[in-house]
Amino acid sequence: MRVVAVPDDAPVVLASSPSFARLKAAAEVRYFDTLPGTAAVLMERLRGAEAMVNIRSSTKLTREVLGSCPGLRMVSIWGTGTDNVDLSAARELGIRVANTPAVAASSIAEHALALMLAVARRVPVMDRRVRAGEWPRGGMVQLHGKTLGVIGLGEIGRRFARLGEAIGMEVLTWTMHPKPELGFAHVALEELLAHSDVVSLHLRLSEQTRGFLDEARLRMMKPGAILVNTARGPVVDEAALLDALEEGRLAGAGLDVFDVEPLPAGHPWTAMENVVLSPHSAGITPEALEAGLAMAVDNVLAFFEGKARHVVA
Repeated sequence: MRVVAVPDDAPVVLASSPSFARLKAAAEVRYFDTLPGTAAVLMERLRGAEAMVNIRSSTKLTREVLGSCPGLRMVSIWGTGTDNVDLSAARELGIRVANTPAVAASSIAEHALALMLAVARRVPVMDRRVRAGEWPRGGMVQLHGKTLGVIGLGEIGRRFARLGEAIGMEVLTWTMHPKPELGFAHVALEELLAHSDVVSLHLRLSEQTRGFLDEARLRMMKPGAILVNTARGPVVDEAALLDALEEGRLAGAGLDVFDVEPLPAGHPWTAMENVVLSPHSAGITPEALEAGLAMAVDNVLAFFEGKARHVVA
């Protein structure tokens, strides 16, 4: 019987999904509900497996790890990000890598909208002060009529752009591969940064995008603008963003992703009233969760049938 490893279902999501039964019916599943912690433990958990389902992005599938698993032929990632996998090594070793595109797109786009509104309307601050017996007035930003800059036009970026249009914002976009057929105004990156009242990031993390929004580009942003990041923390130079917020060059930020996750205790973000935080949870709704797990399992089953789907390497 074919062997599938699930080395990192922690916290548990796959084992409680109906899709897990389908996987167990098709293969011998070597399942772990703790994180591997070290490369040595991960390699041991993958030993003898033909395929694996990767649940957590903290599981690093390096060249060393992949090279230690001669029988491994397929990696199915739950999620769209592939920055935890050495894709070049996977290609060289003949290991197919698949992900679950677009299943959480609506959820993440909605969350980006929520973060944008929470920062602009100062929802956490207002809530806290009203609970404390205060009655604060003013200090909020109306987004209708303002300009939204969307960087990255994958499925999430497109859906968020449409949400911005729906609340009356003018939308500017920039993407590495322009798609005029989508109907959005595509402009140079410098123009987007200079004119947008809100900038939202929707880029995959890669060597090309790591540090993409660096100090120089943060300084190009319109004074008083808001930054929203539901992509990956390292896409932004965190120290430079902190400086921009502390100096008042930017009005605020809504962040779902960080350089280090979970966010370390006492991190400067936690003391800033103009920063709204969430725990890398934008895509975690029951609907998106189950759709993604089902696709991750389907990708393995399709590979076993010789019909690889959603292949990224």
